[in-house]
Amino acid sequence: MTDLTTALQEQVSALGPFFTFETHTAGSELGAPWRKLSEVTWVESGVLEERVASVRATLAAGGGRPAEAVELRVAASVAHLGLVARVVSPLLGLAALRRLPSRPPTLADLRWHSGLGGAFALSLPRETVAAVVTDDAVAADDAGSVAGAGAGAGAAGALLEGPVRDLVDAVAAFSVSRRILWGNVASAVNGATAGIVSAAPALARPARTAALLMLRHPRLSDAHTLDPRNGRFRRRSCCLIYRAAPDAAGAVCGDCVLVRR
Repeated sequence: MTDLTTALQEQVSALGPFFTFETHTAGSELGAPWRKLSEVTWVESGVLEERVASVRATLAAGGGRPAEAVELRVAASVAHLGLVARVVSPLLGLAALRRLPSRPPTLADLRWHSGLGGAFALSLPRETVAAVVTDDAVAADDAGSVAGAGAGAGAAGALLEGPVRDLVDAVAAFSVSRRILWGNVASAVNGATAGIVSAAPALARPARTAALLMLRHPRLSDAHTLDPRNGRFRRRSCCLIYRAAPDAAGAVCGDCVLVRR
């Protein structure tokens, strides 16, 4: 299993910084600075509050303002988008290689050490990386529609209803709309897919099909639209980052609902 795990780790990590990950034995405790990602959802730990505060200060500094000038919910939404993108990306990378775990890792299974200014360090259990569902989990027919994807859809649903929902629930406490938070998730899935397609065009088809399994889940089906003519993705909410600029006059993301058509 070690050789297989290493090979998969190298293939996925080559897709970009948000896909890069280390591995550890499930249930093991890693030394500092590694921590359980589930600490983000523990109110008493203060980890999420600390991260949101750091993001808030960084956003404010970009506009030459004090941290208090940026709404707390704006910083929380931006922090959430980064967390979700980091969790989803390597798992979507594995799915593009037709290796989707039948039981996605929980936040307690994942290890991380926090850092701003890019993708934070992440470690997945080796058992998760090596787990396999059937090849049809990320298969598509010639017309590009998902076919025979029961196992893959189940795994995608478990990811969304497990660690992803835990992150949504935790950040919602910062008065961020769940519509915005699930929009962040949809945006993260689409962004990861675009990253795979750019880095490894040969994986475009399985990556897009795996993404569809997630985007069609009830949690995300109302959070975005896909143009049937060109496949262009647009979320139905805004992550609020434009509000971090002075006078809330910042730029919006390319997939934002506020972008003029």
